[in-house]
Amino acid sequence: MEFVNVNFDHTIGRIKPMHAVNNGPLAGSDVEQVRSNFDDYKAAGIPYARNHDASFCSSYGGEHTVDVHAVFPDFSKNPYDPRSYDFALTDDYLATIVNAGTKVFYRLGSKIEHWRKKYGTIVPADFRKWAVVCEHIVRHYTLGWADGFHYDVEYWEIWNEPDGVKTNGDQPNWSGTPEQFYELYITAATHLKKCFPALKIGGPALSWVKNEKWLSGFLKALTENGERAPLDFFSWHAYPNDPESIRIDAEYVRKILDEAGFVKTESILNEWNYMEGWTDRFVSTILGIIGMRGAAFTAAAMTTGQKTPIDMMMYYDARVNTVFNGMFDLYTMKPLKGYYPFVMFSALYKAGNEAESTSSHAHIHVVAATGETGKAAMITYYSPEKDAGPKEVAVRLAGGSGKERWQAKILDKDRTMETLPCPPCRDGSLRFELEPDSVLFLSDAEA
Repeated sequence: MEFVNVNFDHTIGRIKPMHAVNNGPLAGSDVEQVRSNFDDYKAAGIPYARNHDASFCSSYGGEHTVDVHAVFPDFSKNPYDPRSYDFALTDDYLATIVNAGTKVFYRLGSKIEHWRKKYGTIVPADFRKWAVVCEHIVRHYTLGWADGFHYDVEYWEIWNEPDGVKTNGDQPNWSGTPEQFYELYITAATHLKKCFPALKIGGPALSWVKNEKWLSGFLKALTENGERAPLDFFSWHAYPNDPESIRIDAEYVRKILDEAGFVKTESILNEWNYMEGWTDRFVSTILGIIGMRGAAFTAAAMTTGQKTPIDMMMYYDARVNTVFNGMFDLYTMKPLKGYYPFVMFSALYKAGNEAESTSSHAHIHVVAATGETGKAAMITYYSPEKDAGPKEVAVRLAGGSGKERWQAKILDKDRTMETLPCPPCRDGSLRFELEPDSVLFLSDAEA
C-alpha cells in the first residue's frame, strides 16, 4: 500500500502556471467550420501561449506570421514607418489566442530552420535596427501603434535556442557565434526595457542548460563592465522521459541565476514534452506523446514543476500539425488523453493556493490546491520504466470542514475522466488501485 497525504489547512504558496503551452487554437475557417479545437482549448483554461514555431502552421498564417522577418519582411525599409510592416495574419492569430482567454507570450526571432539555406535565423545585419523593429512590434500589440491593439502581452522573449547545434554541425536557430548572440540580446533587451519598463524582457530559450559555455557565457556577458543587461526571465528547454530530470535542471538553473546575481529573474521552462530519444526511439516517443503514457508524463511533469523553483512551464506543442501535440488529434481536432491534465491543473490553478501534499512513492506524484473554487488534488502514477505494475494507494485528506463530499475521476488507457466511487475507509482515507500511466483527480463538491 502506498500513501498520499494532503493537508488543505496548510498552504505553501500559489499554484503556478505549469499548464501554459506553445501556440494557440484553431477557430476554423469559412470552409471548415466543423473542424476546430477553439472551444476545447478555451475550456482548458490555458494561461499563456508562446507563439514560437507558429509559422510552421498554415492555419495560423504560415510564413507570414509572428517571426520578425515575416512581420518586417524587407530589412532595408524604415522601421519607424508602419508601411514597412506586415501585421495582418499575426493580428488574426493573436486575436484567436486572446479570444480563447489566453495571454500571448511573444517570441521575437524566428522559428527553427532545419533546411540548408537559412532565412530567419541569420545574424541581423544591424542589431540596433533589429531592436527598433522589435520595439514597434511591441508597440503594435500593446500600445495600438499602426492600427494595432492594447493586449496585455507582458512577456517578450528574444530568440529561441541560439545554442542549438545538430550532430552534422548545422545551426538551425542561430547562424552566428555565441558572442554575436550575446551582443544582439544585450542590444535588444536594453532597448526594449528602456522603451517598456513595465514589460518582462528575457530569453534566450536555451536548448540545453548544462551547456556551460552558453549558460555561463550568456550570464557573464550580461554583467560585464559593471553593467547588468535586462533579464526579467530566463527561458530554457527540456525533453526527458523522467520528471526527476526536470527537478534537477530546475534547481541547477535557479542556482546559476542566483550565483550570477539574477535572484529576481524568473525561470521559465518554455519547451518540454515526453522524449525517449531523438533517433531510434523517436517513433516510440511519438506514440507515447499522443497516448496515455504522454498524458501521464504531462501530469507528472506539471506536478514536479510546481514543486521546484520553476515559475512557469509551457508545453510544446498545442499546434495541431506537429507530432509533439498530445492534446488534440490532427485530423478531428478532438481532445486526446493528453488534453485532460491541462483541464485538471487548470482547476488547481483557479483554486489558487497550493496545499501541502506528500507521497510515499517516487513515481506517485501529487499536487493539491484550495481556495474559493474549492479543494482538489491531482495524483499521477507515472514510472519512467514501462514494466511497472499497479499500485494500491490510500489517499489521506486532512483539513477543511471534514464534511466534504469527494468526487474522483480517473484518466487511464481505458477511461477518460470517468467518475469512480470513493467512499471513505474506516480510517478516513480514500483507497484506489491505480494502473501505471494514470491520473486521478479528486475534488470536493464545490470544485
